[in-house]
Amino acid sequence: MLRLLLLCAVIFGAALLTLQPKDAFARYAAVVMDSRTGEILYSRNADQRLYPASLTKIMTLYMTFDALRRGKLRLDQRLSVSARAAGQTPTKLGLKRGGTITVRDAVFALITKSANDAATVLAESMAKTEQAFALQMTTTAQRLGMRRTSFRNASGLPNRRQKSTARDMAILGAALIHEFPQYYHFLSLEKFKYKGRSHKNHNNLLKKYKGADGIKTGYIRASGFNLVASAKRGSNRLVAVVFGGRTARSRDTHMASLLDKGFAIMEKKRPSIVPVPADKPLRIALGQPHTGTKKVQVAKANPKPAPKKSINHIRVVKATPPPQSTAQPIPQDQEEVWAIQIGAYSRVTTARDQVYKAAAQSKGMLDGRRVNIEKAISNGKPFYRAQVVGFNELEARKACSNLAERRFSCFVVSPKLNLPAYIAEKSSS
Repeated sequence: MLRLLLLCAVIFGAALLTLQPKDAFARYAAVVMDSRTGEILYSRNADQRLYPASLTKIMTLYMTFDALRRGKLRLDQRLSVSARAAGQTPTKLGLKRGGTITVRDAVFALITKSANDAATVLAESMAKTEQAFALQMTTTAQRLGMRRTSFRNASGLPNRRQKSTARDMAILGAALIHEFPQYYHFLSLEKFKYKGRSHKNHNNLLKKYKGADGIKTGYIRASGFNLVASAKRGSNRLVAVVFGGRTARSRDTHMASLLDKGFAIMEKKRPSIVPVPADKPLRIALGQPHTGTKKVQVAKANPKPAPKKSINHIRVVKATPPPQSTAQPIPQDQEEVWAIQIGAYSRVTTARDQVYKAAAQSKGMLDGRRVNIEKAISNGKPFYRAQVVGFNELEARKACSNLAERRFSCFVVSPKLNLPAYIAEKSSS
């Protein structure tokens, strides 16, 4: 009898080991998409319905950004915390019933902490109940072309009827980028402080992968480790999705590999070329983060030392004008779209961090405006301009004046600038 039991145990164990890889494979899916055209560059199990986990919060953010755009919500608006919101399971901020939280803090909590209580607060601010909000999420998903997606809550907490696909999540990621450029930069926030506690973004690709600037991670036991990521190199932007990673680290490594392959394909189809300095302010003023870049020769900076202009340890170097201007005429309705530049830095993460520091001290002047961080070349070395777009002239000058008082380097970029741009380079001193 004992031998029989041992034999059964061995057979069961072998069967279990056989099933585990199959089960792990069954929940794996991946997609790499060109965000501008929707072209799929790579796919595996792209239409298999799986559990999205906290990728669900991308739709919650999409709905929130839409409400902000329509004036239904304001970033500084305080939202009430219900008993249901306070009772959500971790991960969460620990909001208390009867308390309040601003829309801005709730959004940042979703992006970094992936806070379930904040997700419910936002849902209940846009619908009578979270269940009703989930129906709206599903309707919106269908409108976007996410045909195999259904939502049952705002957070991604386990629900057997809440499912999506890698293809659908890529569609959602691209929609968020293209429809809400004035808010998308929030998705690259690396840290968020709330009531004295600092919460790090779970998306480690922001630090590890060149060009990565969003979007969101997700995990529940039934799904494995999920990630929707976006990265931009030159004029090419990709959105990629991975479902079912075994660990966060292996998922991130796999995602980086997929993005590398995607960019290699895109470089063959559409080589990315840094625009000449004269073209840059106009392109920014037109607010076209995903438009193609003209194939032009990059103007080299004047090799002779330029006169220094001291602005908080920033020196200003005038670029040599290109042989022929590539500036495009500005449409009449875009003539008042000005930008400000908060320095230029040798690292993209430093440029991004400076924008967030400036936003935190700008008294709301930068809220809701688009951040544009672009790579450029001077003397053969890359640097990154940190710019904020979406002002009229008075607002831009006022914002720069305000930031200058707080010891930030800042200058105004006119949409009508028709001369070689001044490139701010971080001083080595």
